[in-house]
Amino acid sequence: MGMWELVVVLIVGLIVLGPERLPVAIRTVSRWIKTLKSVANSVKAEVNEELRVHELHSNLKKAEQQDMSNLAPELQESVDELKKAARSVQHSYQDTSAAPPPKKD
Repeated sequence: MGMWELVVVLIVGLIVLGPERLPVAIRTVSRWIKTLKSVANSVKAEVNEELRVHELHSNLKKAEQQDMSNLAPELQESVDELKKAARSVQHSYQDTSAAPPPKKD
């Protein structure tokens, strides 16, 4: 929105809402815009993560079809990333299972 368009919107808002309610309306609209931006960013992040997981999954299928040998660099990178994730999950699981049970009072 250009400068003049914004001035016209503010003048119309001032006429319609009056000087008492205009600041409240502006704050309300800005909160809505912030909420919508936050939701849009959240959805965008989820979609990107799902696309990355799908790409890793398809690369893993390709690697399995090649019997995990003579892999292209991007396939090897995906396999290595999946192995690293599996090790971190396994490591965290071992840490929680090795911890002593909580004391009962």
